[in-house]
Amino acid sequence: MRKVEIRNLGIVHWKDSDAMMRDLQQQRIAGEIEDTILICEHPEIVTIGPRARSDGLSAPSGYETAPTDRGGGMTWHGQGQIVVYPIIMWDFEDEKNVKSVISKLEQWVISALQISEIKGYRDERMQGVWVDEHKICSIGLSFLRWTSRHGLTINYDTPVGRVEMVAGCGLDAQTTTCLTKLGYSEDYDSLCEKLISTCHLELKRIPFKTE
Repeated sequence: MRKVEIRNLGIVHWKDSDAMMRDLQQQRIAGEIEDTILICEHPEIVTIGPRARSDGLSAPSGYETAPTDRGGGMTWHGQGQIVVYPIIMWDFEDEKNVKSVISKLEQWVISALQISEIKGYRDERMQGVWVDEHKICSIGLSFLRWTSRHGLTINYDTPVGRVEMVAGCGLDAQTTTCLTKLGYSEDYDSLCEKLISTCHLELKRIPFKTE
């Protein structure tokens, strides 16, 4: 049985959360803390992963950017997006590779959306969760001793045109969007509740406490 602490941080700058994740990852590896999930929202920034840098991709002008060591390409962060960082030691029998871990996270998001009768699904074009032919959830992780850092985003009500202008690796601009633009109504608090209520089902029946 896995125990996890869920911390709802509210609005926090991406660089501050990155430093926090690094500290927590080391603490988790040392056994000083239990598995921990951070939930937050960031002021606008585009993080650029190794794949995007190797492909020569860059954000459009007018976006603050920062390099990151997680898997994946470019990811927009900002208002109207919930961000979830699992600092988890993935040591269950069905967590032997990165693909299986990402699949668990995808299913967690799909189950949370299902509460609102939103049909999320996987798409072969890119990992994450899709709704109505658009990508609304991105996932990118970094591991040390099989303990994860970074995580996933869900776009629920992003500013007009901002996330749509940031193309992922292999995806055209406009492919990524938010739930509001697809006709669904969600907010930060409601998504937090849904993620907490489904996390014990999809991440191996985790008992949790919130902060």
